Amino acid sequence: MKLHSAATSVLIFLAVILPYCSSVSQNIQISKIKPSAKGEAPTPAMSIISLMSAHGCKNFADILSASPAENTFEDNVQGGLTIFCPTDDAMKAFSPKFKNLTADGKQSVLEYHGVPVYQSLSSLRTSNGLMNTLATDGANNYDFVIQNDGQDVTLKTKIVTAKITGTLFDKAPVAIFSIDEVLEPTELFKGAPTPAPAPAPTPEADAESPKPAGKKHKSPPAPDSPADSPVGGPKDKVADSKADKNGGFRFNGGALVVVPVFFIWFVHLLL
Repeated sequence: MKLHSAATSVLIFLAVILPYCSSVSQNIQISKIKPSAKGEAPTPAMSIISLMSAHGCKNFADILSASPAENTFEDNVQGGLTIFCPTDDAMKAFSPKFKNLTADGKQSVLEYHGVPVYQSLSSLRTSNGLMNTLATDGANNYDFVIQNDGQDVTLKTKIVTAKITGTLFDKAPVAIFSIDEVLEPTELFKGAPTPAPAPAPTPEADAESPKPAGKKHKSPPAPDSPADSPVGGPKDKVADSKADKNGGFRFNGGALVVVPVFFIWFVHLLL
């Protein structure tokens, strides 16, 4: 009887414990086969912001985290993303310009510092040419020029030239580099116009153009009509005098009439 009672107790214990063990085993197998959703998620944008903030780009990271541009960066993490992060000194110098922008303009400037492809530093050192950014959209080019010179890599807009000064993170699909200037797109900022060079003066122009120094004598105006011009004035007398001295002669029509009449009267008296 005692043996039968012990066997019965063992069977009851097994009936109670076996379902529990089976349930635990199934949960362990499921956890091994199907990892948690949190483990599969890509690197969140907050990690990117933390990296920038901890390596000399805190101002840019703080502004980005408070802007809708953060979502644009986050959406491009999986497909590849390269970030050019202005240093704190660069952002401080740019702050007055940034504050004067509209909300859309500020978002565009932030997105202008991201490229929707992964670019390692070694690939940037072998690249030259235009590069689109996260701000590129249709007619809005928002691009800049990548140019390398040996180990140095520069980013050029028509307004500013920035140089890569360090690598904050470089592991596919994300790369983050620090730069010493804030990139300014021409769509938002206009460069100072370059003055056109003055044309070189030609020799003819030099000969004809009056010199600015001194006063030049002005010619008197021409008379309006022949009546305005004096006749028989002092100039005519001077001209007549010069003609007589040179052996010429002049006569007056009225004098020729009086002289013959006087001569005839004088001859008549003598006779």
